Amino acid sequence: MKLYFAPRTRSTRARWLLEELGVPYELLKLDLARQENTTPAYRAVHPLGEVPALVDGEVTLLESLAICLYLADRFPEKLLAPRVGTPERGPYYQWMAFAEVSLEPVVMAFYGHAQLPEEKTASAHLKEELSKHRTRLDALLEVIDVGLGSREFLIGGAFTAADVVMASILHLANTLKLLDGHPHLVEYVKHHTQRPAVRKAVSG
Repeated sequence: MKLYFAPRTRSTRARWLLEELGVPYELLKLDLARQENTTPAYRAVHPLGEVPALVDGEVTLLESLAICLYLADRFPEKLLAPRVGTPERGPYYQWMAFAEVSLEPVVMAFYGHAQLPEEKTASAHLKEELSKHRTRLDALLEVIDVGLGSREFLIGGAFTAADVVMASILHLANTLKLLDGHPHLVEYVKHHTQRPAVRKAVSG
């Protein structure tokens, strides 16, 4: 099994899950600054030259969400996904999709704004856009906060791949100081990003 990886990208959540699973894999690091992701060899794996990509025998997967869903099911004995047919399986799908499809685009809008030079961020148009994003983000965070309740995990009483995906996105939101008013979500992020598998996933 091979994971094509670059630090500080969505590939980190795939590596985190692989470390949680504790299964052997080959890590193939790509230096994006040197455009190693644009080589013909890598384009043959991922036509868009993006990361992550996972190659498992004859299976090649490109999206971090798909990779996490696949890996959790690939090793059912590791118990990182509720069994198919159980009541927990539906909420598991829901939170995976909610994190990636609803939450991440809004967080990334704030991230993109933070990369802009100060003279651009002062524009009235951008401020209006950010205000709309903030309203949307507050609604999304409230849904997660209520859904999580006082628990440590999204699904029942156990850590799953849904926590990997959700915590990785909320971690970026917390870094951008977007979780004010949601202390339980801050604790959720801190708790999960201190897991040994995370430290391995972000090292070197």
